Amino acid sequence: MKVGMVGLGRMGGNMARRLARHGIGVEGFSLDAAAQAAADTGVVVRRSLEAMIAALHAPRVIWLMVPAGTPTEENVQALATQLAPGDVVVDGGNAHYRDSQRRALLFAERGIGFVDAGVSGGVWGFEQGYGLMVGGAREHVDRILPLVKALAPAADRGWVHCGPSGAGHYAKMIHNGIEYGLMQSYAEGFALLAAKQEFDMPLGDIAQAWRHGTVIRSWLLDLTADVLKDRRALEHVAAAIADSGEGRWTAQEAIDLGVPAPAISASLMARFASRGGGDFGARLLAALRNAFGGHALPKQ
Repeated sequence: MKVGMVGLGRMGGNMARRLARHGIGVEGFSLDAAAQAAADTGVVVRRSLEAMIAALHAPRVIWLMVPAGTPTEENVQALATQLAPGDVVVDGGNAHYRDSQRRALLFAERGIGFVDAGVSGGVWGFEQGYGLMVGGAREHVDRILPLVKALAPAADRGWVHCGPSGAGHYAKMIHNGIEYGLMQSYAEGFALLAAKQEFDMPLGDIAQAWRHGTVIRSWLLDLTADVLKDRRALEHVAAAIADSGEGRWTAQEAIDLGVPAPAISASLMARFASRGGGDFGARLLAALRNAFGGHALPKQ
């Protein structure tokens, strides 16, 4: 099987490399200089979208890994005019689920399949595999199953068909909202430990201990322990935590559905508040975002 991959930045490039490692041919197109890293592992990097499409035999599968918003919309519109009936487009970015529903209809009018794929795993996915939440018609999801199984931690786990178009990105949106709440809880807890100066507690050792046997162990706690190995490193991290949109969408969805989501909403508010503050918990949150997702680390 061969797939077209649009967007070979850090995450898209790693996904392309993982597919290539599983024997799936990848024809890529990217404006990102990081695309060379993917090319070095056997991924073919084309100079234009048209050249990439021409290199694939119909029926084609094109996987988008570009930022949500204008970059995704521009590529969707270009693909809608250049692809043919029977082709399938997968959007692996963090698009809003309503945009995915609209794009599915746009492609359906042209006989082109569409799958919205929420992808989790950050910069660690190449080695450990990616969690995938996919939405779309069963026939289109079945077409991309070899890709999904190659990208997932294992062929039989770490991925799920969530439902019709939009369901994959909806599940990923809620996943990211939960992520906000978990990270906020860790940050607040360790901030309390740090504030109890009379005990001068070894935060890194406590995090390491909590990783084993406790009910709060998780991958995010593993990353927290790594961040806290050298507590002094946080002194140079600005206490300003960005939000990339999914937390806002999740909070708005809670309002629209009348479903209480106080922890997620409060964690979003804490990120807003951080942009004018300088506390320990905010610095830890910023470092955690960098640890799991490669997000830019703000400096003081």
